[in-house]
Amino acid sequence: MQWLMRLRVLWGTHKSCHAFQPAPWHLRSQSVTATGAPRWNDHDTPEKFNFASDIVDYWTQMEKEGKRGPNPALWWVNSQGDEVKWSFRELTDFTCRAANVFTQTCGLQQGDRLALILPRVPEWWLVTMGCIRTGIVFMPGTTQMKAKDILYRLKESNAKSIVTTDALAPEVDSVASQCPALKTKLLVSDHSREGWLDFRSLINRKLLKLKPADVLWCLSDPGWLLAGIGTLFEPWTAGSTVFIHHLPQFDPKVIVETLFKYPITQCFAAPSVFRMILQQNFSSLRFPTLEHCSTAGEAVLPEEQEKWRERTGLLLHQLYGQSETGITCGTARGAQVKTGSMGKAIPPFDVQIIDDKGNILPPNTEGNLGIRMKPTKPIGLFMLYENDPVKTAKVECGDFYNTGDKATIDEEGYIWFLGRDDDIINASGYRIGPTEVENALAEHPAVAESAVVSSPDPIRGQVVKAFVVLTPQFLSHDPDQLIKELQEHVKSVTAPYKYPRKVEFVPELPKTVTGKIKRSELREKEFGQKQPQ
Repeated sequence: MQWLMRLRVLWGTHKSCHAFQPAPWHLRSQSVTATGAPRWNDHDTPEKFNFASDIVDYWTQMEKEGKRGPNPALWWVNSQGDEVKWSFRELTDFTCRAANVFTQTCGLQQGDRLALILPRVPEWWLVTMGCIRTGIVFMPGTTQMKAKDILYRLKESNAKSIVTTDALAPEVDSVASQCPALKTKLLVSDHSREGWLDFRSLINRKLLKLKPADVLWCLSDPGWLLAGIGTLFEPWTAGSTVFIHHLPQFDPKVIVETLFKYPITQCFAAPSVFRMILQQNFSSLRFPTLEHCSTAGEAVLPEEQEKWRERTGLLLHQLYGQSETGITCGTARGAQVKTGSMGKAIPPFDVQIIDDKGNILPPNTEGNLGIRMKPTKPIGLFMLYENDPVKTAKVECGDFYNTGDKATIDEEGYIWFLGRDDDIINASGYRIGPTEVENALAEHPAVAESAVVSSPDPIRGQVVKAFVVLTPQFLSHDPDQLIKELQEHVKSVTAPYKYPRKVEFVPELPKTVTGKIKRSELREKEFGQKQPQ
């Protein structure tokens, strides 16, 4: 962290890269929230927008004029207790430095691609904001990738530059010769490496000339590139498709005070995180200021919801979204929570249940979860699948984007997730969603977790199969007897035709780096395509 401290000292010796101006018209003309932040409405979307100048630099100006409180713009703490706090003025200066590294040193221009493979260290935010300032399309990825994963992403995106750590530099070097577009490699490390530029030294240079970064993004311009399934809050996971987002998909909470503000009043995490907390000695955990909890990524089991409520007095509010869409459904704070539902559509998204031709289906009818994209595509919805017009066209269903998820909607607008389209099991004409079977199994004390998929059957075509991880106290039980017991249990708590005709006990389930169960691998194993990794 020493370089960050030195950088902070040097900050006062440079002028900012912007001559600060009053807030743009589309900020000046809007009302403000309780904290004084400008509020946009759905009917006053600016034609041009740059998050760095329109938001970050606006708050920098507020700091300069003494109109903003002392809360930091970014507050970073690692597991060793190292801590970095930056004001908005510092954040503006540091990210302008990063922007100039990319444009002046690396020769990148607006629209060029940059691969970003860093843990969530402060440099991660400098890189992303530097890209936003200059119009460079950045592509975030998990540090758990190997050479093959990196090669695929670099080639598919035609990335001209990459920023990563010394731990992954050898992986990049092993495939760099196969990536002709890759021109510069930037290293975030305390050590140098041949063939790599030292990102920290470049940022720290006293003589770096700062130039105004006046890139204004049109809301139809590409802003960030993802491969697989993930968001700014989670890395690439199971998928292998590259797609492009509009820039305004960025959530201000990545940078500004709300994400890091203390005391904590809101918590957003994947269900696996809440499960981990529930498994700990709860007497050692205290959330005295926690007021609201939200979760997304997979279904929350009813008993997990109840346990969390018992121990915190709070409900878990479920959300829904995809990498292609961002968060599109949820239960608003103060609204009724329907256990098992992922809430209602969140503006500006119009979410409906549609058939395969894009026709809206009536309430309580199973169909495709669709998001209206015509006549106007909402901000935040992805633009296209990179180099794959066939796949792009495939998800366009009438006036809707077909998410590929099956769901129902009730009369009040609450949406109920059933599963991915390819996860739905068709057994003897019955359509069975894996989540409902998994929820039933979870109520049995023998089941730590489970994954339900289709399995081939010569008579029924497909049957339900459950892969079950047992709780420790049931590991010594007779497996045949336990299978019968689990089958009878499922019959007793849900429709009997949904019970798993096949059950396999496994020590663990295949998961993505973010904890999502890879049902596709289990299903492919059943149909003889490949073995789980």
